[in-house]
Amino acid sequence: MVTDRKPDGPDGRPLDLMLLRTFLAVHRAGSLTAGARLLGLSQPTVTGQIRALEQRLGRQLFERLPHGVVPTPVALDLAARVADPLDQLAAVAEPAPAGSRAEQPVHLGGPAELLAVRVLPALAPLVARDVTLRVTSGLADDLLDGLRAGRFDLVLSAVRPRGRAVAAVPLMDEEFVLVAGPEWADRPFDDVPLVSYAEDLPIVRRYWRHVFHRRPPGRPAVVVPDLRAVLAAVVAGAGVSVLPRYLCTAEVESGSLRVLYEPDDAPINTVYLAHRAGAPLRGHPRLVRELLLEQGGSW
Repeated sequence: MVTDRKPDGPDGRPLDLMLLRTFLAVHRAGSLTAGARLLGLSQPTVTGQIRALEQRLGRQLFERLPHGVVPTPVALDLAARVADPLDQLAAVAEPAPAGSRAEQPVHLGGPAELLAVRVLPALAPLVARDVTLRVTSGLADDLLDGLRAGRFDLVLSAVRPRGRAVAAVPLMDEEFVLVAGPEWADRPFDDVPLVSYAEDLPIVRRYWRHVFHRRPPGRPAVVVPDLRAVLAAVVAGAGVSVLPRYLCTAEVESGSLRVLYEPDDAPINTVYLAHRAGAPLRGHPRLVRELLLEQGGSW
């Protein structure tokens, strides 16, 4: 139900709708510049309106950072109160033309391997429904920073997001397995060359400590910053590695890889699906999120 009831300021007078609309655009975009683009206004105008709203409320709404803004708890509460009413008013005042493709692309970030093997195949049917995707791979911390700054609608993160600016739900659990080609299967795996996606053996080190309660032996023989390339090297006989089970299931089933050890308690890592808090997902971003949550349970 659309309501013309506006939040009141500290003095009891209703807050200006234009200021609230500007606030919500900046909150959702993650920066003053991006919010100005959404509204078709100049950045100084948007900055002035945000300052005017902060003065009316007597509270700070955003923490200014070099590459965007982060909402304060006051802003998160205000966004939760005004988002739905403002969206409903906008839908009445500015309805999209019938048959138009006014929706912007959905900007999605995540680990390259998970995007390639699981996410993009799952999202392919949405393209026939006029959903457009812009996909970026990268490290979790960088992608989450981009989410907070408004560069992404959704991020798949192998790191649990912290802070009030990001809302996240578990999507899937990655189980890690120790694998090598058949030529190495009968050798003590402490004597097999290690293949890793980073010099400090992050996944291998975690597996060894979790399963064997010690550090992995030696330095890696091969380092390549892509788990798909690690998989290819191990299949080709370069050595042993630890990989997410989903990434190497086909190779294990075909016999081109062997699982060297099956512990009772295999290490796992939870992948989270994150979006900006206080900015309800609508339209195509919501479709993408719903489909990923539906598919994630079977991954």
